[in-house]
Amino acid sequence: MHIVSVINYKGGVGKTTLTANLGAELAYRGSKVLLLDLDPQASLTFSFVTPDYWHLNLSRDKTIKKWYDSFSGQVSMDLSSIIITPKRVGPFLGRTVGKLDLIPSDLGLINVDLELATELTAATLKQSKLKYLRVHRRLADELIQPEFQDYDYVLIDCPPNFNIVTKTAIVASDHVLIPAKADYLSTLGISYLRRSLDELVSDYNEYSQLSSSDDDSPISPQILGVIFTMMQFYGGRPIAALRPYIEETKRLGVPVFDASMRENKTRFADAPQYGVPLVLMNNPSSAYIVRELEALVSEFEERLEAS
Repeated sequence: MHIVSVINYKGGVGKTTLTANLGAELAYRGSKVLLLDLDPQASLTFSFVTPDYWHLNLSRDKTIKKWYDSFSGQVSMDLSSIIITPKRVGPFLGRTVGKLDLIPSDLGLINVDLELATELTAATLKQSKLKYLRVHRRLADELIQPEFQDYDYVLIDCPPNFNIVTKTAIVASDHVLIPAKADYLSTLGISYLRRSLDELVSDYNEYSQLSSSDDDSPISPQILGVIFTMMQFYGGRPIAALRPYIEETKRLGVPVFDASMRENKTRFADAPQYGVPLVLMNNPSSAYIVRELEALVSEFEERLEAS
């Protein structure tokens, strides 16, 4: 099972669109995929279910917030108990053995970070570090349970920050995928994100030496690469205004995908209302976008196999 966190500090870079289409195409190719929505905006969730359906059927006890909240009670929920299978996407997967499941988010997830922070307080430094491990391993401990072992991919749509919720995703992940626009703010955030990632790994691995639990072994999530989104092309190449930012990112020493996502707000924005990512929709006018998305997913698979 490959566990991949999709993250960028800057919002509005197509993070959710990338996650939805990546997961859908992998499922179409026969993989069993779980999408985990950790973003309080819940955009990934609403890419597959309507707000009305969420409110009537999921909001009470079928969101990731309810799972985090359950740890404050006497008995915590099983993460697998809140997995849903979006109905509208199923027919578009064809006759493959692929599967696409979802753990929905909640607009109230934004408050969970404060609640997790209160769990880190302790009387001694050693106790504080052990609590740090327990809190930050919470998601990782669930994803190693037998109920998740049939999945080929878990894609985690992270919030656009590096809070405790995001850190629980990173600790659980093998790889990190960074969607970015080719502009000043997005590329600036990549360097900062890499430093934050290095600090998390360093702190976690230092604290893990204090633990006697085999589960608290060192972590080493790798940056799978940067995928440039909302791209504009001319003559088959990114327009001149975008190229310096692409080259600057490569100079940072992080891997950069050859494939990218072009900008088409109309096509991508319309897809969520149908509950089906664009890559699965048989729309002749979107055929060229779909081919590019397919190439991106192929490169994603190749990079994971090589890592």
